[in-house]
Order: sequence, then C-alpha cells, then structure tokens
Amino acid sequence: MLNSCLAALSREGVDAIVVDNASSDDTAAIAAKAGARLIRNARNEGYGRAMNIGLAAANSRLCLLLNPDLVLEQGSITALLAAAGSYPDAAMLAPRIVEPDGRLFFQARSLLSPYLANPSGKPCKPVGDCCAPFLSGACLLVRRELILSLEGFDSEIFLFYEDDDLCRRVIEAGYSLVHVDAAQARHVRGGSSARRKGSVFTARWHLAWSAGYVTRKYRLADPSWRTLIVNALKFCGAAASLDRWRIERYGGSAAGAFAWLTGRSALARQGLSREMGLSREAGLSRGTP
Repeated sequence: MLNSCLAALSREGVDAIVVDNASSDDTAAIAAKAGARLIRNARNEGYGRAMNIGLAAANSRLCLLLNPDLVLEQGSITALLAAAGSYPDAAMLAPRIVEPDGRLFFQARSLLSPYLANPSGKPCKPVGDCCAPFLSGACLLVRRELILSLEGFDSEIFLFYEDDDLCRRVIEAGYSLVHVDAAQARHVRGGSSARRKGSVFTARWHLAWSAGYVTRKYRLADPSWRTLIVNALKFCGAAASLDRWRIERYGGSAAGAFAWLTGRSALARQGLSREMGLSREAGLSRGTP
C-alpha cells in the first residue's frame, strides 16, 4: 500500500516522512526508494504516538498526516492548501475519503459527541466544503504549531478514538474542522496490515479500552460494563461453536473493557513506556536526532 501512497505525494511535490512502527516488511526499503525521510521506531508505538513523532520531526507550517493505505487523487494537495488559505480558523482539514466500495466516509457522530443533533448517525453527505464535527485520522492537513500546542494526539491511547479526541479538543479550543470537497482520497481501510491470528483480538481490545478512556476523559457515560457483559456472553457462544474469528472479536472486546475497568493501561499491554514516548516526541520537536 505504501508504494501508491508515496507515489501520489511525490507526484504533487510533497516531501514525505515515513514513521516505521517496527515493521517486519519492506517499509524501510520502499521509503528509501521513494526518497522519503525515515524514522524507525524500536517498537510499535501505535497510531497517534507515531503521528506525534512525525509531526514533531517536520518543519512545515502545514503538515499532512495520512495512513499508508490512503492514496490522494491528483490535484488534492492543491485543493487542500487552497482551502487552508480560505478558512484561516480551520485547524485541520480533510479531503473526501472514498472507500473501495465507493462509499463516502463522512463522520456524522462519535462516541464523544452526544450533544450533536444526529444521534442515530443518519448518512450525511456534503455537497461542498463544510465544517464537520469530526474528521478521520486517515488523512488530515493540520496547522503544525497549533496542533503541537494542543499536545497532538493523546499519547495514552495506543489505537482508536485518538482522532476523535483530537478533533474534540480542536473544537473546544475555538477552531474548526473543514471537509474539503474538491480534494479526494481513496482509502483501503485496514489495507496496510495483514489479518493474522490474534490481530482481531488486539484491535477489539484497544477499541474497548479506548472507549472507556475517552468517555471518562470527557465525563461521558462509560460503556465498559455493558461491553464487558455483552461480549463475555457472546464469547461463550463463539467458544461453543469453535468460531476462531468470533472468539477473538468478542474475547478481545470483553478483555479490553475488563482491563480498563481494572486499571490496566493500553501502553502497558503493548510494553510501551509513557515517559519514553513523550521524551522521544519532545526531542524531535527540539530538532535532536
């Protein structure tokens, strides 16, 4: 996926930084061939923490944060930059994100937005530029200094809800989020990581844990007890049927909710040090290697 992602950036004249989250594939070689600057993490730091590292290492006023399984259409960078100039109060801007089935991804609600007037999440398809309640972390054009002043993505989160959390903090700080209709990107959700034994369990663990973390952070109703009970029951049914993927799905959700309720951190599960992650980001922002 990374080849196509970097090729699209190169075509638009964008200098790229690739933050390699301890991959075991050809990421480093692909980045080198594309002429991208490479930052190699000793461990998988998770999405938000790795993005913070890349953001701190950059030196542009505007930075584009994107997943390796996303490809920007020609002219999209120009459209995003033009929008950034037209909407000076926008801290973050995002293109139209189109998924493989042709569906437009536009986030009409979030776990962090019980105050919005679309509680059922009915489809909401913009027909032009518009302010949005949330933007996908798959592709964000951000004002670097502003986002760094808000401390970037929450470094306590390994995976899930880190983009929703940052969007809410941006809005609470008085800035806007803008969907740029003239820019478009193709996104293969999850296309940059292979499905393997244990991957579903890990993903569902972090989804459940992060839901508990962000709801407590914003003093919202914590879904963890319900998640634990419902998924524990479903896990028993999946175990009886010997369905491995359902066992991982429901077992991971129950385990993640239980971990949150009993005080275990997501970083501890991944063997990460909070202090090391923060010092790494701070060192890069000072320009140290």
